[in-house]
Amino acid sequence: MPKAIFIDHDGGQFEAEIPVGQSLMEGAVDNMIDGIIGECGGVMSCATCHCYVAKEWEDKLPPASEREEDMLDMAIDPKENSRLSCQIEMTDELDGITVYLPRSQF
Repeated sequence: MPKAIFIDHDGGQFEAEIPVGQSLMEGAVDNMIDGIIGECGGVMSCATCHCYVAKEWEDKLPPASEREEDMLDMAIDPKENSRLSCQIEMTDELDGITVYLPRSQF
């Protein structure tokens, strides 16, 4: 099962195994990773699953949709590598993906 690495704003690192086909957000919530809330359950209506994708993983993801980009505009401190983790579907190719968590989702 592929793993994802979450690094919080204080530098704490947490790993989670996430089944193929499940979103990064679902995996974070299921593994009780602090910093990913997923308040809307993954329907892109809250941006509380905002994360920063490590540069080396950006090209391995499909581009954000226009709707995701619109939601990221509402996120706290969005950057060029910002993504909604509910829109990142785990695959075997993403084994080891590293994402950084913002200081706050609100």
